[in-house]
Amino acid sequence: MREFSISSGGITVAGASTLIFVNPPAAPNINLEFLRFWVGQSANATSAQQRIQLETQASAFPTLTAATPTKLKFADPNASVITGGTAGAAGTAGINASAEGAGTKTPIHDDAFNVLNGWLHVPTPPETRILPAGFTQGLGLFFPVGPATTTNWAFGTVFREV
Repeated sequence: MREFSISSGGITVAGASTLIFVNPPAAPNINLEFLRFWVGQSANATSAQQRIQLETQASAFPTLTAATPTKLKFADPNASVITGGTAGAAGTAGINASAEGAGTKTPIHDDAFNVLNGWLHVPTPPETRILPAGFTQGLGLFFPVGPATTTNWAFGTVFREV
């Protein structure tokens, strides 16, 4: 299995924003199966609730910082078909949106967590999210409401190319 991670830490999050956005590659190509998501912060010790969403978004996509997936199987000679990108285009990934774009966001998983504990979402196999190659929407990890503490956030996802 070809598995990859996109993660970042020490990030300042300003307002409601997309933390990670991955858009599957054009068809025909491989599909992406998302296996794990996490979010945490290390800025302070104040208890606060934070809303979180997994969502799909159609164009126009967020403006992002490019993030290249890291392979989890070090002996795998191949890089991911996903590359770092700033515009949410097909076959790219990015983090920490500076602008959300005008595309329609469709929540597919709403949740909330206490920032002192962090958030971990590991869907069981029947519940994993699979984005098919050529899908016209990307998958985002999104704060629908800005956090009370904006600094020192860490977040990530693990996905499999199937």
